[in-house]
Amino acid sequence: MPRLKIKMNSSVKKRFSLTAGGLVKASQANKQHNMRKRSKRQLREQRGTAVLPKCEQVRIKKSLRVSPL
Repeated sequence: MPRLKIKMNSSVKKRFSLTAGGLVKASQANKQHNMRKRSKRQLREQRGTAVLPKCEQVRIKKSLRVSPL
């Protein structure tokens, strides 16, 4: 019998990406609504993406993993 593929978590696949060095990249949190209340500095620092801490990367990489065939 052929080996079955393990599906990766689709929600994780949409929210996170891997860098060339294998780190996990994610978009900044707290940037969806109520921006008028926040300082300009906070909004400026939340642009773009950020690399997650090591403890979070382990958890995300488990969800992104696909078993080899």
